[in-house]
Amino acid sequence: MREILTVSGIRKSFGAHEVLCGISLTVRKGEALAIIGPSGSGKSTLLRCVTQFETIDGGAIEVDGETMVATDSSGAVRYADKSALRRIRLKVGLVFQNFNLFPHYSVLRNLMEAPVSVLKLSKSEAEARALALLSKMGLSDKSNAYPYQLSGGQQQRVSIARAMALSPEILFFDEPTSALDPELTGEVLKIIRSLADEDTTMVIVTHEMAFAREVADNVVFMDEGAIVEQGSAEALFGGATHERTRQFLTRYNR
Repeated sequence: MREILTVSGIRKSFGAHEVLCGISLTVRKGEALAIIGPSGSGKSTLLRCVTQFETIDGGAIEVDGETMVATDSSGAVRYADKSALRRIRLKVGLVFQNFNLFPHYSVLRNLMEAPVSVLKLSKSEAEARALALLSKMGLSDKSNAYPYQLSGGQQQRVSIARAMALSPEILFFDEPTSALDPELTGEVLKIIRSLADEDTTMVIVTHEMAFAREVADNVVFMDEGAIVEQGSAEALFGGATHERTRQFLTRYNR
């Protein structure tokens, strides 16, 4: 399987606080990677760096074989040119914690906007793609609704569909159920589980340990800006080798 994402030794600080301390990981096509760890461990910052919402202070990131950013021999961080960054951005989809839908657009228009404006699809092509995605999400009857008319779980499913509308190579989920109550969490996790069953390439930051164990091929455990342990979901959940990982997982296995 080819590598879709390669992160090599990336560092990120906010002022004097180093949030990412040399993170390295790889995601291959069709793989679901779960990133777990306590709040404040750098998980969301890592996703924001990979999806170009934050810049890095050192290291390198490649997406689908293209270098997004690298650090030269002098220690200077150099990003690709604007056209390359735009091309790379189209290869990634990000599902936010809090939906980030356009409140003044209908559900259908939320899904059509980027394919029309960015991919230059015709409105009929974009609409057909949007309707197919809404059907996949179990929301065929909500195409003309507005975000405020939907439950939190429905809004998050629309958000997933919107991220998929650009046909990205890899989907990133930043704690996709953190804003939902337990009942609505289940419907969103069901959708993500179905995407994993279809070998969708995904990186999922989550606090849902049972879900991560079930869905992920591989798991990364982060703490204080560093990767403490990584490996297959079976190995990490079944017999973590690092004491800090075991301490963390014990809280969820009671």
